[in-house]
Amino acid sequence: MRNFYELSKPGITYLALTTTFAGFALGSVNSLDLLLLMHTLIGTALIAAGGGSLNMVMEYEIDALMNRTKLRPIPLGKISYHDGLLFGILCSVTGIFYLAQFVNLLTSVLGAATIGGYLFIYTPSKKITSLSTIIGSFPGAVPPLMGWTAVRNEISIEAWTLFAILFIWQIPHFLSIAWMYRKDYERAGFPFLPVIEPEGKSTSFQILIHCIVLIPTSILPTIFQLTGKIYFFGAIVIGLGFLAYGILLVKDKSNTNAKRLLLASIVYFPLLIALMMLDKIMVYVL
Repeated sequence: MRNFYELSKPGITYLALTTTFAGFALGSVNSLDLLLLMHTLIGTALIAAGGGSLNMVMEYEIDALMNRTKLRPIPLGKISYHDGLLFGILCSVTGIFYLAQFVNLLTSVLGAATIGGYLFIYTPSKKITSLSTIIGSFPGAVPPLMGWTAVRNEISIEAWTLFAILFIWQIPHFLSIAWMYRKDYERAGFPFLPVIEPEGKSTSFQILIHCIVLIPTSILPTIFQLTGKIYFFGAIVIGLGFLAYGILLVKDKSNTNAKRLLLASIVYFPLLIALMMLDKIMVYVL
């Protein structure tokens, strides 16, 4: 069971569930429908686990070439290719139909589109173009839309603000990983930005630009009255903190600063979600 848990990419699944919950909570008007929330999270977890598993199945030969991924279950032989494929398909299909049955069709379609974009557009693009980071951020930013549509059964401008925040945050997050493991990615034949431009100027510039853009984007939920002053000022403060680590990487393009930026991104996003939830709780209480 632990091997199948690792196969499902639990880190990505956790992020998907966290952002789905945020979309669900912000989309709820008066109170949380806990039963609907449970069904939404179960369906989303199945889809995320299925997509992550199938991605590992598709890239198991490449994973074996990289230090970062060579200890994954399939390269180590802990899970066979066919068992991984079956597990991924079962989770994905079950998740899609589960959402259609217990949530709504729109959320199910978004889940299916996420898997399709992740496996059949993003995964192949990693071997072709340095723009794969941006391409992969599209399916990666869908979970908050799924949380929103689970409640509202529509995609409004407010929902797109949540999509935009997650989309922009992913760029510095994944580019910092790509910078740290650029030798691994070069060995695997991935033309990521730090691989094709090893000096790091383009990578650090892209990181800096997205950290800057993330600050005004992160306050859009307040502008559209999804959140209040607590979130508004908190988002600005932690956004400036995240930007500071991006500036450090621009000044000194080292693995140490890339790791600091990665850790900052990991801290930033849960804090942002916590601020959203704090604002929502205050609305319920008051």
